[in-house]
Amino acid sequence: MGSTRGTGRTRRTAKAVAAALACGAALAALTAVPAQAKQHERAPHWALKDTGTPEVRFRGLAAVSRQVAWVSGSAGTVLRTTDGGASWRNVSPPGAAELQFRDIEAFDARRAVVLAIGEGESSRVYRTEDGGATWTESFRNTDARAFYDCLTFFDHRHGLAMSDPVEGRFRILATGDGGRTWQVLPDDGMPAALEGEAGFAASGQCLVASGPKDVWLATGGAAHARVLHSADRGLTWTATDAPIPAGDPARGVFGLAFRDRTHGLAVGGDYRPDQASPQAAARTRDGGRTWQPAARPPAAYRSGVAWLPHSRTAALAVGPTGTDLTTDAGRTWRTVDTGSYDTVDCTPDHACWASGEKGRVARLED
Repeated sequence: MGSTRGTGRTRRTAKAVAAALACGAALAALTAVPAQAKQHERAPHWALKDTGTPEVRFRGLAAVSRQVAWVSGSAGTVLRTTDGGASWRNVSPPGAAELQFRDIEAFDARRAVVLAIGEGESSRVYRTEDGGATWTESFRNTDARAFYDCLTFFDHRHGLAMSDPVEGRFRILATGDGGRTWQVLPDDGMPAALEGEAGFAASGQCLVASGPKDVWLATGGAAHARVLHSADRGLTWTATDAPIPAGDPARGVFGLAFRDRTHGLAVGGDYRPDQASPQAAARTRDGGRTWQPAARPPAAYRSGVAWLPHSRTAALAVGPTGTDLTTDAGRTWRTVDTGSYDTVDCTPDHACWASGEKGRVARLED
């Protein structure tokens, strides 16, 4: 019987590897065999890239390619690399030292949009077209009731930002010109928020898009964690309970990732370090209409998640206590690193990046 179980595990692993081969040597090797079989070879790992900013926590990350990445975080800090992390340029918007840049979306090495979070006028959007040499403030929140958490783009022109509920409904901000101008969308297509419900500005992944019109919003803090879905760029929404514990302002769904409009992953838990997160991940195969808890979830709270490039089954989840890998589309997870990261992002040219506290930025390498 032991032999039969081993054979089944080998077949499942081989299938995952075949799906991930296009991801490059590091990503394929990561999913290839159990860790105990790698005693005589160096496993793929997070390679830290010195940002020179140990005082900054980078919760915003936009990975463009293996060479180009942007990070954003505390103290109004935005950094950019164009050489794979060998060097970083501080391209922070001037006069932003009091802001918290919790999300950033980049289209290439020159164009990026960054979101500052907070109550009232602390919530702002800035845009650059010259690699951060200059920035334009394109939105400043003037409603003291609003608190913007996350930002996402469908393409180079169309994007959304989300605020915690205002007058009982999540508020959605939209752009159709690449972030140059923004408008608050009508809320008549938004379901009523639950008591205490909000988003988490922890990893830039509480609002994510896939394809030209589909977008999902993650929540917590209320009696139930939920994932809201819109198929028309934020005009109308449906809400579904997620099997990640909530019931407390510190618990819920913190991050989402969709590899297409039907297959998605959710991660979260309780962000307090002294509290357990026994069910920190879930998956969907129908666009978020239903969610199934992971059969073997990550061992602790996770705030960020990303599908490996060109893979249908492999993904990474990160949090303050480590990184977990799934090779079966979110059914089971195993810890592969114990470093602290808040968010993760992967690129079409087979690169994965992660960022977090104490200026930590890393790229997955052999």
